[in-house]
Amino acid sequence: MKNKKLIGFHITTKYGLSNIVLIANKLKIKAFSLFLTNTNLINKFLSIEEIINFRNNCKKYNYSSDQILVHSNYLINLGHPTTNGINRSRYLFFNELYKCKQLGLKLINFHLGNHLYKIDITNCLIRVAESINLALNKFSDIILIMENSAGQGSSVGFNFEHLSNVINMINDKNRIGVCLDTCHAFAAGYDISNNYYEVFDKFNNIIGLKYLKAIHLNDSKNKCNSRIDRHTSLGQGMIGSKMFKWIMLNNELNKIPIIIETPPKNWINEIYWLENLIKNY
Repeated sequence: MKNKKLIGFHITTKYGLSNIVLIANKLKIKAFSLFLTNTNLINKFLSIEEIINFRNNCKKYNYSSDQILVHSNYLINLGHPTTNGINRSRYLFFNELYKCKQLGLKLINFHLGNHLYKIDITNCLIRVAESINLALNKFSDIILIMENSAGQGSSVGFNFEHLSNVINMINDKNRIGVCLDTCHAFAAGYDISNNYYEVFDKFNNIIGLKYLKAIHLNDSKNKCNSRIDRHTSLGQGMIGSKMFKWIMLNNELNKIPIIIETPPKNWINEIYWLENLIKNY
């Protein structure tokens, strides 16, 4: 069976924005993710040269926007409980979306945020939805992709109902989606090591498979329902191998970016491992 999955991993921008595409092509990966802001949330503008080179390299090496998943900065909190906090997060998020437009990219995944124990979950989700609607009104041709969380601390988005509730509040539902992180789902209590059929059925019933726009493929160092976000190499953690094999064989997941977020030294070997899981099919 030929692997039709768009599998890749995160590539750091320290090598230069346009060089990310060169690295992806050299490694022969079919998808990749990247950050557009640094960990200090410093608003660095893109140069015309960076934009042109990135776009040209994507065209030259046949990477479409469907294969590239921008990852929003972890520190942006679109459900922030304070006025100053949410205004700053929205400003920074809008800046990331502007950069996506400059680079010709349309997929950006983000964590919903945290209520910081100052408001309840419901009101935090309302703030997230308001942030998304503002962003979609401001930027066309962008698809905003919510990532499920592991449920650590005061984070929201750790169960499928949270994600469904936000989607129900979005005005343009054609431009909203979900990135399912396998480690986060497992840590939040969804036993995908054994009951992956049931979990994906639940996802489909509560959210809808049509909203699944990306996957973060990770194993977990910790037990199911630990609420601890600790990624480890595929097949070497508590999730095991059965669910990863099922994902590789599932044709409904062929056209979305599947990004590995495990220790970098193992990425290429992990792609080979995934392919070997289904080599006789």
